[in-house]
Amino acid sequence: MVLSATTGGEGTKVRRESNFNYVVPALLLIAFFFIIPVLMLLMRSVLEPVPGLQNYAELLGSTTYLRVFMNTFIVAGLVTIISVLIGYPVAWLLAIMPERWARLILAIIILSMWTNLLARTYAWMVLLQRTGVVNKMLIGLGIIDKPLALVNNLVGVTIGMTYIMLPFVILPLIGVIKSIDPAILRAAALCGANKRQAFARVLLPLSLPGIAAGALMVFVMSLGYYVTPALLGGTSNMMLAELVAQFVQSLVNWGMGGAAALVLLLVTLALYAIQLKFLNPNRTG
Repeated sequence: MVLSATTGGEGTKVRRESNFNYVVPALLLIAFFFIIPVLMLLMRSVLEPVPGLQNYAELLGSTTYLRVFMNTFIVAGLVTIISVLIGYPVAWLLAIMPERWARLILAIIILSMWTNLLARTYAWMVLLQRTGVVNKMLIGLGIIDKPLALVNNLVGVTIGMTYIMLPFVILPLIGVIKSIDPAILRAAALCGANKRQAFARVLLPLSLPGIAAGALMVFVMSLGYYVTPALLGGTSNMMLAELVAQFVQSLVNWGMGGAAALVLLLVTLALYAIQLKFLNPNRTG
C-alpha cells in the first residue's frame, strides 16, 4: 500500500510537470508579446525625457489632452450603445429565422468584416460627404434643406465605427440567444406574460451575458481604434490612439506616448475586471 501510494504520488507529479511543459510555450508567447512590451512602455513613460512622473502629470493635467480623452470615451460609449441597440434585434432575427436565410445573412455580415478596413472607411467618406449619397437622400426626402457636415467630426467617426463594430455585438449575441430554451418563453406566455413582459423579464436577462460581452468588446476596441477616427474625424477631433501615434511618429516623444498607451491599457483592464466581477454568468455568490 505504501508502494502504491508512492507510485501514485510520483505519477501525479509527473503529470503536473508534463502539463506545465505544454503551458510553457504559451507563457513565453504572452511574456514576449505582451508583458515585455508593456514593461518597456512603462519604463520609457517614467524615464524619458527625465526620470519621474512628469509625463503622466502633463497628460492628465492638460486641458488639450483631457479633451482627447473625453472625445475617446464619448465616441466609444456612443458606438457601444448604438451597436447594442442595432445589433440585438439583428441577432434575435438571425436566431429565430430559417437556417438557410440566417446563414446567408450571417455570411454577408462576416464578409463585411473581411473587407479591407481602409476601403470600408473611404467608402463612408464618400457616402457622408456634403455631395454624398446620404446628404442627397436626406435632401431628396425633404428631411433637410442643406447638406449636413458628417465628415471631419465626431458624428462621422461614430457612424463609421458603429458600422465596423456591429458584427462584434451580433456574433456573440446570436450564440447566447440560440442557447435560450424556447420553452422558457412559452412558459412565460402560459403564465400570462405578454410579448413585452416576456422580453423584459425573460429574454433580456438571459441574454445579458452576450450583451455584456459584445458591449465590452466594442467599447475596448473603440477606445484604441485608429484608422477610422483618423480618416473621418480630422485633426480637430483627435482620439487617444491618434494622440499616441502623434507622440511616437511625429513628435518622437516616447515618454508621453508610453504614458498615454498605459493609461488606455489600465482603463481596458479595469473594464475587463468589472465585467468579470459583476457580469460573469459563472460567478457564484
